[in-house]
Amino acid sequence: MPNQQKKIIFCVAGMLSFVCALGVVTALGTPLWVKATILCKTGALLVNASGQELDKFMGEMQYGLFHGEGVRQCGLGARPFRFSFFPDLLKAIPVSIHVNVILFSTILIISAMVGAAFFMYNAFGKPFETLHGPLGLYLLSFISGKHKILPLPTNVLPSSCGCLVMILFASEVKIHHLSEKIANYKEGTYAYKTQNEKYTTSFWVIFICCFVHFLNGLLIRLAGFQFPFANSKDTETTNVAADLMY
Repeated sequence: MPNQQKKIIFCVAGMLSFVCALGVVTALGTPLWVKATILCKTGALLVNASGQELDKFMGEMQYGLFHGEGVRQCGLGARPFRFSFFPDLLKAIPVSIHVNVILFSTILIISAMVGAAFFMYNAFGKPFETLHGPLGLYLLSFISGKHKILPLPTNVLPSSCGCLVMILFASEVKIHHLSEKIANYKEGTYAYKTQNEKYTTSFWVIFICCFVHFLNGLLIRLAGFQFPFANSKDTETTNVAADLMY
Protein backbone atom coordinates (compact mmCIF):
# COMPACT_ATOMS: atom_id res chain seq x y z
CA MET A 1 0.00 0.00 0.00
CA PRO A 2 1.40 3.48 -0.84
CA ASN A 3 2.73 5.54 2.05
CA GLN A 4 0.13 8.26 1.47
CA GLN A 5 -2.72 5.81 1.97
CA LYS A 6 -1.03 4.43 5.10
CA LYS A 7 -0.82 7.96 6.49
CA ILE A 8 -4.53 8.50 5.84
CA ILE A 9 -5.44 5.22 7.54
CA PHE A 10 -3.26 5.98 10.58
CA CYS A 11 -4.68 9.51 10.81
CA VAL A 12 -8.25 8.19 10.72
CA ALA A 13 -7.44 5.59 13.38
CA GLY A 14 -5.73 8.24 15.52
CA MET A 15 -8.69 10.58 15.31
CA LEU A 16 -11.07 7.74 16.21
CA SER A 17 -8.96 6.90 19.27
CA PHE A 18 -8.87 10.55 20.33
CA VAL A 19 -12.65 10.93 19.93
CA CYS A 20 -13.16 7.74 21.95
CA ALA A 21 -10.99 9.08 24.74
CA LEU A 22 -13.03 12.29 24.88
CA GLY A 23 -16.24 10.26 24.80
CA VAL A 24 -15.18 8.09 27.74
CA VAL A 25 -14.10 11.16 29.74
CA THR A 26 -17.54 12.69 29.16
CA ALA A 27 -19.31 9.42 29.98
CA LEU A 28 -17.33 9.02 33.18
CA GLY A 29 -18.63 12.28 34.63
CA THR A 30 -22.27 12.15 33.56
CA PRO A 31 -25.17 10.46 35.43
CA LEU A 32 -26.44 8.83 32.25
CA TRP A 33 -25.41 5.20 32.67
CA VAL A 34 -28.66 3.71 33.98
CA LYS A 35 -32.27 4.85 34.14
CA ALA A 36 -34.51 2.86 36.48
CA THR A 37 -38.16 2.80 37.49
CA ILE A 38 -38.77 2.00 41.17
CA LEU A 39 -41.95 0.89 42.94
CA CYS A 40 -42.79 1.80 46.53
CA LYS A 41 -43.67 -1.75 47.54
CA THR A 42 -44.73 -0.87 51.08
CA GLY A 43 -47.22 1.81 50.01
CA ALA A 44 -48.65 -0.32 47.19
CA LEU A 45 -49.25 -3.25 49.56
CA LEU A 46 -50.88 -1.06 52.21
CA VAL A 47 -53.63 0.13 49.84
CA ASN A 48 -53.59 -3.01 47.69
CA ALA A 49 -52.91 -0.91 44.60
CA SER A 50 -53.16 -2.40 41.13
CA GLY A 51 -53.36 -1.27 37.53
CA GLN A 52 -53.24 2.50 37.08
CA GLU A 53 -53.22 3.00 40.84
CA LEU A 54 -49.60 1.81 40.85
CA ASP A 55 -48.59 4.99 39.01
CA LYS A 56 -48.92 6.88 42.31
CA PHE A 57 -46.23 4.62 43.78
CA MET A 58 -43.84 4.67 40.83
CA GLY A 59 -40.65 6.70 40.99
CA GLU A 60 -37.59 6.88 38.78
CA MET A 61 -33.89 7.56 39.00
CA GLN A 62 -30.86 7.88 36.79
CA TYR A 63 -27.24 7.65 37.80
CA GLY A 64 -23.68 7.23 36.64
CA LEU A 65 -20.45 6.24 38.33
CA PHE A 66 -20.23 9.16 40.75
CA HIS A 67 -23.66 10.68 41.29
CA GLY A 68 -27.31 10.59 40.31
CA GLU A 69 -30.79 11.85 41.03
CA GLY A 70 -34.32 10.59 41.15
CA VAL A 71 -37.88 10.90 42.46
CA ARG A 72 -39.52 8.69 45.09
CA GLN A 73 -43.30 8.31 45.21
CA CYS A 74 -45.29 6.51 47.89
CA GLY A 75 -48.79 7.87 47.26
CA LEU A 76 -48.09 11.15 49.06
CA GLY A 77 -46.56 13.07 46.17
CA ALA A 78 -43.13 13.14 44.60
CA ARG A 79 -39.99 13.36 46.74
CA PRO A 80 -36.94 14.38 44.68
CA PHE A 81 -33.55 13.22 45.92
CA ARG A 82 -29.93 13.45 44.89
CA PHE A 83 -27.05 11.20 45.87
CA SER A 84 -23.35 10.61 45.30
CA PHE A 85 -21.53 7.30 45.56
CA PHE A 86 -18.54 8.82 47.35
CA PRO A 87 -18.91 9.03 50.29
CA ASP A 88 -22.71 8.69 50.72
CA LEU A 89 -23.28 5.17 49.41
CA LEU A 90 -20.00 3.45 50.31
CA LYS A 91 -21.73 1.19 52.83
CA ALA A 92 -24.58 0.26 50.49
CA ILE A 93 -22.83 -0.61 47.22
CA PRO A 94 -20.23 -3.27 46.25
CA VAL A 95 -17.29 -0.90 46.55
CA SER A 96 -14.66 -3.17 45.01
CA ILE A 97 -16.65 -3.67 41.79
CA HIS A 98 -17.53 0.02 41.54
CA VAL A 99 -13.93 1.12 42.04
CA ASN A 100 -12.76 -1.39 39.42
CA VAL A 101 -15.27 0.03 36.92
CA ILE A 102 -13.80 3.50 37.48
CA LEU A 103 -10.23 2.15 37.36
CA PHE A 104 -10.70 0.33 34.05
CA SER A 105 -12.50 3.37 32.62
CA THR A 106 -9.46 5.47 33.52
CA ILE A 107 -7.10 2.94 31.93
CA LEU A 108 -9.32 2.97 28.84
CA ILE A 109 -8.99 6.76 28.58
CA ILE A 110 -5.20 6.70 29.02
CA SER A 111 -4.64 3.86 26.57
CA ALA A 112 -6.91 5.49 23.99
CA MET A 113 -4.95 8.75 24.25
CA VAL A 114 -1.61 6.96 24.00
CA GLY A 115 -2.95 4.91 21.10
CA ALA A 116 -3.99 8.10 19.30
CA ALA A 117 -0.49 9.50 19.80
CA PHE A 118 1.06 6.29 18.45
CA PHE A 119 -1.15 6.37 15.36
CA MET A 120 -0.20 9.97 14.63
CA TYR A 121 3.47 9.22 15.22
CA ASN A 122 3.30 6.30 12.80
CA ALA A 123 1.56 8.53 10.24
CA PHE A 124 4.02 11.43 10.29
CA GLY A 125 7.13 10.22 12.14
CA LYS A 126 9.68 7.44 11.88
CA PRO A 127 8.41 4.89 14.37
CA PHE A 128 10.62 2.58 16.36
CA GLU A 129 10.22 -1.01 15.24
CA THR A 130 8.96 -2.47 18.53
CA LEU A 131 7.08 0.10 20.59
CA HIS A 132 5.82 2.71 18.17
CA GLY A 133 5.44 0.42 15.18
CA PRO A 134 2.54 -1.84 14.19
CA LEU A 135 3.06 -4.15 17.18
CA GLY A 136 2.73 -1.16 19.52
CA LEU A 137 -0.47 -0.11 17.79
CA TYR A 138 -1.92 -3.60 18.10
CA LEU A 139 -1.01 -3.61 21.78
CA LEU A 140 -2.71 -0.28 22.47
CA SER A 141 -5.80 -1.24 20.47
CA PHE A 142 -5.99 -4.47 22.45
CA ILE A 143 -5.64 -2.73 25.82
CA SER A 144 -8.28 -0.10 25.10
CA GLY A 145 -10.42 -1.95 22.59
CA LYS A 146 -12.53 -5.02 22.35
CA HIS A 147 -10.54 -8.05 21.26
CA LYS A 148 -7.09 -9.13 20.22
CA ILE A 149 -7.02 -11.70 17.43
CA LEU A 150 -4.26 -14.28 17.61
CA PRO A 151 -3.70 -16.75 14.79
CA LEU A 152 -4.06 -19.82 16.98
CA PRO A 153 -6.01 -22.96 16.04
CA THR A 154 -8.91 -21.47 17.95
CA ASN A 155 -9.12 -17.69 18.18
CA VAL A 156 -8.26 -16.39 21.63
CA LEU A 157 -10.39 -13.35 22.36
CA PRO A 158 -9.28 -11.95 25.70
CA SER A 159 -11.38 -9.24 27.28
CA SER A 160 -10.20 -5.65 27.13
CA CYS A 161 -10.73 -2.70 29.41
CA GLY A 162 -13.85 -1.56 27.61
CA CYS A 163 -15.46 -4.98 27.89
CA LEU A 164 -14.46 -5.23 31.56
CA VAL A 165 -16.10 -1.88 32.26
CA MET A 166 -19.38 -3.03 30.72
CA ILE A 167 -19.30 -6.48 32.29
CA LEU A 168 -18.45 -5.25 35.79
CA PHE A 169 -20.98 -2.43 35.69
CA ALA A 170 -23.71 -4.72 34.34
CA SER A 171 -23.00 -7.23 37.12
CA GLU A 172 -23.14 -4.44 39.69
CA VAL A 173 -26.52 -3.29 38.38
CA LYS A 174 -28.16 -6.66 37.72
CA ILE A 175 -26.55 -9.13 40.11
CA HIS A 176 -26.00 -6.80 43.06
CA HIS A 177 -29.26 -4.87 42.49
CA LEU A 178 -27.59 -1.47 42.56
CA SER A 179 -30.76 0.52 41.80
CA GLU A 180 -32.65 -1.05 44.71
CA LYS A 181 -29.78 -0.38 47.10
CA ILE A 182 -29.74 3.27 46.07
CA ALA A 183 -33.52 3.62 46.33
CA ASN A 184 -33.64 2.00 49.78
CA TYR A 185 -30.64 3.87 51.18
CA LYS A 186 -31.66 5.54 54.47
CA GLU A 187 -35.32 4.66 53.89
CA GLY A 188 -36.43 3.04 57.13
CA THR A 189 -40.21 3.25 56.58
CA TYR A 190 -40.70 2.35 52.92
CA ALA A 191 -39.22 -0.45 50.83
CA TYR A 192 -38.59 0.05 47.12
CA LYS A 193 -38.32 -2.51 44.36
CA THR A 194 -36.86 -2.05 40.88
CA GLN A 195 -39.50 -2.42 38.16
CA ASN A 196 -37.47 -1.57 35.10
CA GLU A 197 -33.86 -0.75 34.26
CA LYS A 198 -32.19 0.25 31.03
CA TYR A 199 -28.69 1.36 30.12
CA THR A 200 -28.49 4.84 28.68
CA THR A 201 -26.12 7.06 26.71
CA SER A 202 -22.87 6.81 28.67
CA PHE A 203 -22.94 3.02 28.87
CA TRP A 204 -23.36 2.72 25.11
CA VAL A 205 -20.54 5.21 24.56
CA ILE A 206 -18.24 2.62 26.16
CA PHE A 207 -19.62 -0.05 23.83
CA ILE A 208 -19.01 2.15 20.77
CA CYS A 209 -15.45 2.83 21.93
CA CYS A 210 -14.84 -0.92 22.20
CA PHE A 211 -16.04 -1.39 18.65
CA VAL A 212 -13.91 1.53 17.39
CA HIS A 213 -10.73 0.10 18.89
CA PHE A 214 -11.51 -3.27 17.35
CA LEU A 215 -11.94 -1.39 14.06
CA ASN A 216 -8.54 0.24 14.60
CA GLY A 217 -6.98 -3.20 14.65
CA LEU A 218 -8.56 -3.90 11.28
CA LEU A 219 -7.29 -0.56 9.96
CA ILE A 220 -3.75 -1.56 10.92
CA ARG A 221 -4.24 -4.78 8.98
CA LEU A 222 -5.66 -2.78 6.07
CA ALA A 223 -2.50 -0.69 6.08
CA GLY A 224 -0.61 -3.84 5.14
CA PHE A 225 0.74 -5.02 8.49
CA GLN A 226 0.36 -8.61 9.65
CA PHE A 227 -1.29 -9.49 12.96
CA PRO A 228 1.22 -10.02 15.79
CA PHE A 229 2.95 -13.40 15.93
CA ALA A 230 1.60 -14.42 12.50
CA ASN A 231 5.09 -14.48 11.00
CA SER A 232 6.56 -16.22 14.01
CA LYS A 233 3.94 -18.96 13.72
CA ASP A 234 4.68 -19.52 10.03
CA THR A 235 8.40 -19.63 10.78
CA GLU A 236 7.86 -22.10 13.60
CA THR A 237 5.78 -24.35 11.34
CA THR A 238 8.50 -24.30 8.68
CA ASN A 239 11.18 -25.17 11.23
CA VAL A 240 9.15 -28.08 12.57
CA ALA A 241 8.63 -29.44 9.06
CA ALA A 242 12.34 -29.13 8.39
CA ASP A 243 13.19 -30.98 11.59
CA LEU A 244 10.85 -33.81 10.63
CA MET A 245 12.57 -34.14 7.25
CA TYR A 246 15.92 -34.64 8.91
